[in-house]
Amino acid sequence: MGEHLHDYTLTPRTDEEKQKVMRRLKRIEGQVRGIQKMIEEDRYCVDILVQISAIQSALKNVGYSVTERHMKHCVSDAIAKGEGDDSIEELMAVLKQFSK
Repeated sequence: MGEHLHDYTLTPRTDEEKQKVMRRLKRIEGQVRGIQKMIEEDRYCVDILVQISAIQSALKNVGYSVTERHMKHCVSDAIAKGEGDDSIEELMAVLKQFSK
C-alpha cells in the first residue's frame, strides 16, 4: 500500500478534499459498526444485507471521487509531460481491480 508505479509529481489534496473524504469514510465506518451491532442483536438477515449494500455503494462512491481527482490531477499532469500512456495504463489496471 502507498506504492505507485510512477515517479510523477503528486498534487497534494487540499484540506477541504481530505476532510470531505474523511467524513465519508467515517460515515462508512459507522455503518460497518452498525452492522456488527445488528449481527450481535441477531437482526433480520435482509435488513443486514440492505445495510451491506448501502456500504458497498458508499465505498464505490468514495472510489469514484478518488478516481476523478486522480484523473484531473495526476493523469492530466502526466499527459502534459508526455507520460500519459503509463499513467493511463496504471489507472486502467486499478479500475479493472476496482470493478471486480
